[in-house]
Amino acid sequence: MTNSRPTRPGATASAASAPHTPVGPAAPAGTRPAAPAGTGPAAPAGTRGAAPADPSTDPRRWKALGVLAAGLALIVIDGSIVAVSLPTIIGDLDLDLTDAQWVSTSYAVVLSALLLITGRLGDRIGRRTLFLAGVALFVIASVLAAMAGGAAALIAARLLQGVGGALILPSTLSTVNATFRGSERAAAFGVWGAVMAGAAALGPLLGGWLTSSFSWPWIFLVNVPIGLLVIAGTLAWVGETREAPRPRGERRDLDVMGALLSALALGSLVFAIVESTTLGWWAEKAPLEIGGLTIHGPVGLSLTPVLLLVGLLALAAFLLRERHRGAAGREVLLDLSLFRLPAFAWGNLTAGTVAIGEFGLLFVLPLYLVNVLALGTLQAGLVLAAMAGGAFLSGMAARHLAAAIGAPGTVLVGLGLEVLGVGVLALLLGPATPIALLVATLVVYGLGLGLASAQLTSTVLAPVPPEQSGQGSATQSTVRQLGTALGTAISGALLAAGLSARTDALTGDAARYGQALTDSAGSILTQLRTQGTASSTLDQLGVAFADGSRIAMAGSAGFLLLGLVGALAVARSARQE
Repeated sequence: MTNSRPTRPGATASAASAPHTPVGPAAPAGTRPAAPAGTGPAAPAGTRGAAPADPSTDPRRWKALGVLAAGLALIVIDGSIVAVSLPTIIGDLDLDLTDAQWVSTSYAVVLSALLLITGRLGDRIGRRTLFLAGVALFVIASVLAAMAGGAAALIAARLLQGVGGALILPSTLSTVNATFRGSERAAAFGVWGAVMAGAAALGPLLGGWLTSSFSWPWIFLVNVPIGLLVIAGTLAWVGETREAPRPRGERRDLDVMGALLSALALGSLVFAIVESTTLGWWAEKAPLEIGGLTIHGPVGLSLTPVLLLVGLLALAAFLLRERHRGAAGREVLLDLSLFRLPAFAWGNLTAGTVAIGEFGLLFVLPLYLVNVLALGTLQAGLVLAAMAGGAFLSGMAARHLAAAIGAPGTVLVGLGLEVLGVGVLALLLGPATPIALLVATLVVYGLGLGLASAQLTSTVLAPVPPEQSGQGSATQSTVRQLGTALGTAISGALLAAGLSARTDALTGDAARYGQALTDSAGSILTQLRTQGTASSTLDQLGVAFADGSRIAMAGSAGFLLLGLVGALAVARSARQE
């Protein structure tokens, strides 16, 4: 590996020569690796939650890891638990397709927009403090989501959940990084990674069981007792850690304007894609309705290109600001020098495109299973659990495969299986596709998911210098969450486009329900079955929705294929470093 790595402006010689952190997730942006293990003054002896000067000797550290893992599982599961329950929520709250996209997307949008700034905030005020605040806020938001009686209330609660999640995620990473050393740290990060992969895969199954056995609000209410136990465990076993005091005279300022610009960029881009179904891509189909305001685009244009332009300009301003602050030796939210590392740059492109493909599938497939194949939510959750089964099997074998062919090679094998699985799904989906065939295909996809997820992070972070490991980890987490938000937005837009093209060919009574099929995200099919509508009408609508789902699935396969191309570049760069 070459020594010509970029160094963060202002990094000290001692930081540059610090021992390399074991490969795996690291602390969020701004964590100073030169800091001693204690990372800050300890609480007085006997204080509940106090930690010794060196947290790595704290006898409660493994109990603390369990608590942090439970907190992490809360926010990871919530990113996927909604998927299989969404058709029921759509029918119960009378949501349209755009509302449904926002219910799925809003959580990831806020989470990704705030990750960089909350990581730095935890370093300042204390990671345990931030973690407690995040769990408390997440529990409150979960109660509000369960009580929601309409789209606006549910989306607002999901946004608040995203804020809580953004406080929790970097706090778990940095606390693990500060608490464990040597082989214990590798084992702790292994637990963290297993929770990330396993919780995301189990979310749809848990959502299906809670929705079918109780009601959809329970997918949020289940967070309450778990969250309260996590708070109690945190107070009992998790010690406080924070960034070490800085040398006298060194500037210490949060990049608030950078955080606002990045949030504006992300919010505008995702908002434009999600709302394009309603607003139109170029010519105005409808004005934007916000509260009591009605906003039209300029000279008959849709607001979609305007919002896209605003997002791109805000993104450019953010990048210029981060470059200027980095050159001046000031703290940055995004260290652009890291992107001079080819493996890191290509790896983040891979992580983002893969997340788009993976979460695009999670948005569309449950709608297809429930609305077209008429499965119950528990049955749909069991079908999606095939992904979890494949992911668990390959996740356990990923380490051995990586030892044989290397981590980059393992990622390539995994993404190849993912592309194969989603590509086959794009061909298979129809009004009467056998469930067994779907399950077999999802197992193949899950095998790829486990291999790629297990090794992609370590591959991307491997060339990052130790003094910048926090920035590298925070950047990749943000890119993944951005991909999650865009995946739902893009998949929903492709589904709407496919349905619009297909419903024009509907005949007879089915033609009356063409627009409703799009607006209801397919839930009109369930309603019509309940009403005993003629099978000829249901067959036409089922074929139309299946065709739209195939187009969306093909889009997911395309993004996964882009990820595979990026992974080839990562593997090539890794061999050269």
